[in-house]
Amino acid sequence: MAKTLTITTRNASFQQWQALLTNRTKRQRSGEFLVQGVRPITVALEQGWEIRALLYPDRQPLSRWCRDLLDRADARRVALAPELMRELSGKEEESPELLAVVAQPDDDLTRIPVGPAMLVVVFDRPKTPGNIGTLIRSADAFGASGVVVTGHAADPYDPKAVRASTGSLFAVPAVRVPSHHAVLDWVAAVRKAGPQIQIIGTDEHGDVDVAEHDLTGPTLLLVGNETHGLSKGWQEAADRMVSIPIVGAASSLNAAAAGTVALYEAARQRAKQR
Repeated sequence: MAKTLTITTRNASFQQWQALLTNRTKRQRSGEFLVQGVRPITVALEQGWEIRALLYPDRQPLSRWCRDLLDRADARRVALAPELMRELSGKEEESPELLAVVAQPDDDLTRIPVGPAMLVVVFDRPKTPGNIGTLIRSADAFGASGVVVTGHAADPYDPKAVRASTGSLFAVPAVRVPSHHAVLDWVAAVRKAGPQIQIIGTDEHGDVDVAEHDLTGPTLLLVGNETHGLSKGWQEAADRMVSIPIVGAASSLNAAAAGTVALYEAARQRAKQR
């Protein structure tokens, strides 16, 4: 039986969970993060993620979904005073029915499945957690094998990124890597094992329209920083740079939007090939 605990004060455990909302260093040190919402928590459980604790408001009626999940999950159950639950929601006007404290998986590129149909998105030095979550959601929707976040970047486990992914964070491997060098070493190992993965960069000055380049084979798709685009290292590593034609007054696309367009094009080409 999972242990049940009742917390009515801002004790050490509560303060640790509260820090997970805003303190990236403490998230990293503890190796866990907070998740709220019916779909994200449900997907995390279905995908076999380690749920360390489930927090719910003390002495309040719970939905059937919440009661069922509390019974199914092998996690510590914590009944929190309602005002404490509200503080952990990160939103003053909302008090979630359930919060999950979830363990972060290892940042290991071998979590990403390798094969002839692999499609991996690399997000280079993204500044905005919401953009990371949005791109992970798009990667899931269009059949990508994984997402890699490189360089000095926002955190995929920031609450804003987790919310923006709407549960896809738990369905698609997302791996943080310090620089492009480790990814290129992994690509070299993949190529040696068989799949000849191509590295395709996206840039407004790319030499070919993304729709005119073959994305049906094993592909590493590069999406640059929101302000500066791809780093010089990634530009040099790319086998080809593709562009997304735009019209109107817009000077460029949001990074996550650009990545989504390229992912859609890859999915379109692959569906047509079947």
